[in-house]
Amino acid sequence: MKSLAAATFLFATLALAAATAGSVSPDHFLAIVGDWSVANDAGAKVLQVDGRQWIKGQPSAGLAAKARTIYGAQHEEFIDSVKAYAYYPYSVAKDIPDFRNGDISMRFRLLGGQLDQCAGILFNLKPNGDYLTVRFNGKEDNLVLWTFKSGKRSFVKKGSENVHLAMGGWHRMKIAVDGTSLKGYLDDKLLLEYTLAEPVSGKVGTWSKTDSVSQFADYVLHPAPPAAR
Repeated sequence: MKSLAAATFLFATLALAAATAGSVSPDHFLAIVGDWSVANDAGAKVLQVDGRQWIKGQPSAGLAAKARTIYGAQHEEFIDSVKAYAYYPYSVAKDIPDFRNGDISMRFRLLGGQLDQCAGILFNLKPNGDYLTVRFNGKEDNLVLWTFKSGKRSFVKKGSENVHLAMGGWHRMKIAVDGTSLKGYLDDKLLLEYTLAEPVSGKVGTWSKTDSVSQFADYVLHPAPPAAR
């Protein structure tokens, strides 16, 4: 009986890992806050956020319907949280039910922004709207971990060194999650290490800020292999 239970657990874990593995196409992201679209870069699809029409306090249209799409009936608290964060555009990978351990990587490029020039990986998104993000800001030349909880954004940790990235060039960002251990990479260089308060479990996506104009491509998840029990 124990072996059957263990096999069932392992099968369910493998199924979840398979569901969260692989590349996420730009047209499989759902815009929650801000103006997101699928653009073309040399014949390839990329995800683009354009904050030039940003208006503080105004999330994207159809927020209630989008909240129901990703969190079903549990959407009221999510909507309240999103409205508090309308300053920070983000989109969610629709087909990723739950990411816990492994790597998330993407390419990004900064195209404009008078107030900010940001691109980031959003993760640990909860039904109440809380989430974490590791982002690069071209105005500050740094990689930073932020937490968004109960309607409040809080600085967590800055990368070990500042890095200047030229506008318009493609760069690579990656986060690696192992339990409560988080590592952040920029162009394959480890810049950020932090121990989280609790293990990661939630939806994932892309993140930006205010009037940033940024593009995202090659968004890939590599879940850690399940441990046998």
